[in-house]
This record gives sequence, structure tokens and C-alpha cells, in this order.
Amino acid sequence: MSSNPSPQPLDATPACIALLSGIIDMQYLAKPFRKANPHIDLRIGRSVTELGNLEQIQAAVCWHPPQGLLAQLPKLRLVQSLAAGIEHITADNALPRHIPLCRIIDPSMASGMKAFVVWAVVQQQRHMQAYLTNRHLQQWEEQQIVSPQKHRVGIAGLGTLGLACADVLADIGYKVQGWSRTAKAELPPGVAGFHGPAQLESFLAGCDTLICLLPLTEETRGFLCTGLFKQLPAQAHLINVGRGAHLVEADLIPALDAGLLSAATLDTFTQEPLPADHPFWADPRILITPHIATRTDHSVIVRQTLQNLALIELGRAPNHQVDLSLGY
Repeated sequence: MSSNPSPQPLDATPACIALLSGIIDMQYLAKPFRKANPHIDLRIGRSVTELGNLEQIQAAVCWHPPQGLLAQLPKLRLVQSLAAGIEHITADNALPRHIPLCRIIDPSMASGMKAFVVWAVVQQQRHMQAYLTNRHLQQWEEQQIVSPQKHRVGIAGLGTLGLACADVLADIGYKVQGWSRTAKAELPPGVAGFHGPAQLESFLAGCDTLICLLPLTEETRGFLCTGLFKQLPAQAHLINVGRGAHLVEADLIPALDAGLLSAATLDTFTQEPLPADHPFWADPRILITPHIATRTDHSVIVRQTLQNLALIELGRAPNHQVDLSLGY
């Protein structure tokens, strides 16, 4: 990651940028890119045949790009994810690994994630689903009230978003602890820290609610599985706002049936949109949201892409470049 100040976006150079996705329509980014620089040559497509002269493309802004497509762009100088996650790009076995791959870092994402995570914790801990049911039954029935100080929330993953969520949950009174791959030098007030494989079991034993905000690497793929669920307190609540591949989906309903978990709030899945015949839809213990915990502002994607391309043109390292040896 570069610590140098970012130059202004390219104003005169007619950069050629491809917007690539195999699963969503990237047209929504065309207007903000052209607003930032009306000279930009934008190519939007899901295949080589839609991109025109491939030798003109300098940068690719991606969300699940089609397999092998990036390797067919001979003058490519930047691969830019349109979000913080990059595993949807590194899953491409033909990814040209000598090309800088960058993630988006959006300071405003923390606000959205904090709001979602607080809602996800509170709606289960305070039995809000039962109140919604009772509303339709016109039934006045008080559920058990447990103070936040007696409810233990664990956050697996203490990056920028994890630390922000830990801070706000502790501030409203929850007993909060976090776990990360390595020790964190500074934690928010009231947040206990755990790190490394040796401390994972102790961390999990204190999680009435477990929130997954880990990066997705080969080490964390399948992290949320039967073996882990058995280490949680009985009837724990699982919240996954990390990546779909963190969860072994086949293990979830059996864990709920066995009482290892009482509920799950899932915002991300291995296949999105979640197929209509997926068993999660029919299980009332699983609350599903369509990957909306937080979103990157369009202007941030545009600004950081243009700045990174400008840095590369100047022979400098782009901002928020991924270390492919670590996977994040």
C-alpha cells in the first residue's frame, strides 16, 4: 500500500477502462466515470467480443470478472476491485499476477457496517422476530429481556470494519471480544483481544453471538463449520457479513437442528443471488439479506480507480494494492 499522496484523477488523458462482471450489469458505473472524466473510453462487457480493441484497455474494474478474460488484455496495467473484497478476482486461475490488483477502501463503509451489525445483534438478542409475529397475531407478550452487559459478542476479524463494529457494540453496553490472525496493538475501550489458532477456542467459548468479518483466504475458507459451531456456547447466534465461502453451508441447518446454534443472520453467500430452491429460504431460523450490509459509494470507486491508474502511469505503487501472497 502506498503512503504517498494520491495525484488528481486523470483529466486530459483518454484512459481506456473496462468494466467487467459475469454476474451484474456494470452499466451503473458508466455515468459516474464519465462525470469524473468525459474523455474516458469505457468498455462494458462480459466477453472479449464486447470490449473492442483489447490492446487499448489500461484498467479493468471488476466484480466477478469472467474466467480468463483479464489474461486476454495485453496492455492491462491495473486490476481494480469495486469493493474491499478481491477473492472474486483471485479465483481466476489465469489472473495475470504481475498486474497490480487493488481493493477499494471506503471510509463511509464502516458506518453502514456498524449500523447493520448492531441491528443484526439486537434483532436476535431482543427477540424482535417474535414481536413481529405477535404483531400479526395481535398478541401482547413480553419476551425475556437480557441486558447487553450479559450478552457476549465476538467478532472474528479485526480489520477496519471489525474494529469499528467492536467499538460501537461495546459503547452500547455489550461484552465484546475480537479474534484476529495476529495480535492487535490497540483495541477499542472495553474490547478483549484474542489472536492466532492457539486462542481461537477460548475466544469462541465466550461468543453468545459470533460475527464473521474475516478476510477470505485459504486459511479462512470454510471457517464457519460444524467443528467451530461445537466450540460456541449452545444456542449461539451466527452473523456472517464476511464472505459466503467462510460458511460451509451444508453444516448450518444441522447445527441449528442440534441446538449448536439458535439462529443465523446471513448477508453473503457462495452463490448470489441465492437460488430460489436453496434450503435456507425455507428455514425461519435463518434471516437472509441480499449482500446489503454496506455498500461502496460510486464516486469512491471512480476516484480511487483513476488515482491508482495515475499513480501507475507515474511509475509509483497504487493505493490499497493487495499482497497476493497473503490474499488481502
